[in-house]
Amino acid sequence: MAVGATGRGRPTLERVAALAGVSRATVSRVVNGSLSVSPHIRDAVQSAIAELGYVPNQAARSLVTQRTDSVALVLPESATRVFSDDVFFANVTWGVSQELEAAGKQLVLMMGGSSASHDRIERYAVSGHVDGVIVASLHGADPLPGTLTRLGMPVVCSGRPSGPGDVAYVDVENALGAERAVRHLIDAGRQRIATIAGPSDMVAGVDRLAGYRTAIRASDRRALVAAGDFTRESGGAAMLQLLSEDPGLDAVFVASDLMADGALRALRAQGRRVPDDVAVVGFDDVQLARYTDPPLTTVHQPTFDIGRTLARQVLRLADGEQVEPALILPTELVLRQSA
Repeated sequence: MAVGATGRGRPTLERVAALAGVSRATVSRVVNGSLSVSPHIRDAVQSAIAELGYVPNQAARSLVTQRTDSVALVLPESATRVFSDDVFFANVTWGVSQELEAAGKQLVLMMGGSSASHDRIERYAVSGHVDGVIVASLHGADPLPGTLTRLGMPVVCSGRPSGPGDVAYVDVENALGAERAVRHLIDAGRQRIATIAGPSDMVAGVDRLAGYRTAIRASDRRALVAAGDFTRESGGAAMLQLLSEDPGLDAVFVASDLMADGALRALRAQGRRVPDDVAVVGFDDVQLARYTDPPLTTVHQPTFDIGRTLARQVLRLADGEQVEPALILPTELVLRQSA
């Protein structure tokens, strides 16, 4: 009979033990996955658990296993940035959560946009509240991943960390993807190709700019660079700056789709036709890229798979396994009407 129907309250280890005819300690070993229990006793305990509807007390179980079955995803950004229309974070978080859910783990989302929040995250993680930490969207030589690693916490970063410490990471072909995008513009006959670069304190911004410069140098064209911060507003402002510096530019590689959308709007406001007057290529291939005016040619990066891979790596580390120090996922150029 279901426990709720008897009015006897939540079933306990003692009641499971009594029904199975074993000790409380034996039930505890079965619940915590011990291999020292014989199969027929394990079956008896599991049958009693099913009959009573017993659910293990997670706090008590954690004391025994030293595991919380939780993983923290740390986003060193402001909440405004994370919860705005930057779907990169949404897709990566989705991928992480799906992989953790499949493994029976809980996702803990933490914002780390200030030094005070870094201290809070460090205290929370090393106090045993999570089994591992994923850090995404690193800025500069952020010490958090290296600090957590030195303190014994399994850590995996999204993007190559430039801070101290030997930390595993998952990244994409940022430089190669950017180079491929610019070569597409060169092959299309564009002569004055500019770029709107990402932030110089983020590896993705630095690597995509490096890919642009590699392609431009190989073509003997002149580089023309304006900086953005991966937001739509910065893309629009950078596009206006580029037009003022070189009114005759006929193409622009933009280091993110959000910035590219801002650039498209700025070009339209200035009476420039895309792609007739100026061809535009972005980077990310977020859903927005299909609905810009015109639809955006862009470099696809597998953001959902980035999240899934991050989760797999940190779970392996939490289980004491060795992981590849760097996993680089492929990118591909997606052709649409903007270039």
